[in-house]
Parts: sequence; structure tokens; C-alpha cells
Amino acid sequence: MRIATTAFAIVVGASISVLLAWRGSEWALQEFVWNNTAFNIRQIDIQTDGIIPLEQIRMVAGVKEGDNLLALDLSRIKRDLELLPLIESASVERVLPNALKLRIVEREPIAQISGFDARSSGEEIVATTFYLDRAGFVMLPWTVSNRPASAGVHWEPLPVLTGIIGAELRPGKRVESPQMHAALQLVAAFSCSPMVGLVDLKAIDLSAAQTLVLTTGQGNEITFSLDKIETQLRRWRSVHDYARQEQKGIASLDLSVANNVPVRWQEATSAPVPPPKPVKPSRYRKKHV
Repeated sequence: MRIATTAFAIVVGASISVLLAWRGSEWALQEFVWNNTAFNIRQIDIQTDGIIPLEQIRMVAGVKEGDNLLALDLSRIKRDLELLPLIESASVERVLPNALKLRIVEREPIAQISGFDARSSGEEIVATTFYLDRAGFVMLPWTVSNRPASAGVHWEPLPVLTGIIGAELRPGKRVESPQMHAALQLVAAFSCSPMVGLVDLKAIDLSAAQTLVLTTGQGNEITFSLDKIETQLRRWRSVHDYARQEQKGIASLDLSVANNVPVRWQEATSAPVPPPKPVKPSRYRKKHV
């Protein structure tokens, strides 16, 4: 009986101790952490390398000054930000005792496609412009909760892709077509190729199965195969230099042919050829601090 009584007292005492420790830790957390104004956010430091307004990033993150820093779900904030098609990656960091850091890397559009879009089921389908980055990620003009962005957020005209199946264009998703990826590779490679500054890349037609037809602002029509884009751009520069030396203009050039490249020269005309636009740095790499 004595042993049983002692064991019962030990069990009861241990249970009470555990209960008191549990309740005490809850009280301590509530008193010194969750209700502690020293951990209330006083500064939200947001930086982005693109054009999204900082206030709209703060809105999507769902944080405000006065929130408890330690109570924030950082993974939820990061997920909500990266769900936006224009944001490639986001990092969220607590800076004790009362600051929050948000760092945003935006996707940079390099081409555009005209199409139709319905933001939600039941809405009227409207004409819109889709934008794509180098990886083929589809974006719509920047919006938050279906509300247009501020008037200062505009994307300047980009090379237009045509001859595309509309079903491939799903905002927030990547296109899977190898031909589309080849076209985007061509746009990206052109920007640092020997032809940059000599002609303007205006449009690329993807309607043919194995080739891309590039149109310039100067009236040239250049056909590319889907691979070895950089090599074909260098061959284009060689033909361009020859044409200038012979005082000719290129009407069409088929670079998809490996040997004996077909070319058709422009006829002499009194109409002036539009000069290429000066090369400007990308406006999408502006850093907001």
C-alpha cells in the first residue's frame, strides 16, 4: 500500500508539473513574444530588380507595420509572392527585433503575343497581349487582384511572335513547344549578336513546322532553322556586310539551308529604309529601393 501510494503521488506530481510547465510556457510565449510590442514590425524593407511598384508587392505579401514579426508565416509570404507570374523568385527574412526584408527577382519579358483571355470563368473573353520571358513563362500585363497596376507600369513594344496555337498560352505556365523555345532563344541571342544595332527585330512567324521566319523593321525576311541560332546569326552578319559592300539590300535570306544560302536582293527604290533604333539598356532591370 505504501509503495502504491508513493507511485500514485509521483505520477500525480509529475502530471501537475508537466501541466504547469505547459501552461507556463504558453503564458511566457503570449506575454514575451506574441504580445511583446518590441517585436512589432516597424520597417518593411522591399527591393525588386524590376518595375513592380513596392506598394503592390507589400499588398500581395499581406504584411503591414505593427504586425508581430515572429508570428509571420515566412513560407506563406514567399509562396504568395512567387504565385504571381511576373515574379521569378522571392526571399523573405526576419531582422530582429522589428524589421522585415523582402527581395524580389522579376521575370523580364523579351517577346509578346496577341491573343484572347478571360480572367475567370463567366467573364467576357477580351483581346490582350501575352508576354514571355527567356524560359517561355507566360505573363499578362501586371495586375493585382484583377485590378490594373499604376499608370507608370508599362511594357514597351517587344518582338511579336505569330503563328502560335492559343491553347499553349496559359498565364503562369511555361510553354512546352520546342519551336516556341527556339523563337525565344532567337530573340535572346539577337540582343547580343553581331546584327544588333544594324537592324530591328520586329516579328517572328512560327507557322512553319521546322523553321522560323524573322522580319526586321528594315524590310528583311530571314529564315532560321530551330538549332544553331548563334551560327546562323553570324552567317547573317556576313551576308549583310557583303550586301553593304556591294550596295545592295537583303529582301530575303534563308539561313536554314546549310550550304549555298539562298538570298533575294531588294530592288533599288527611292523610299528611304528606316534606320535601326539605337540600342538601349533594358528598362525592366530598374531596382526599386
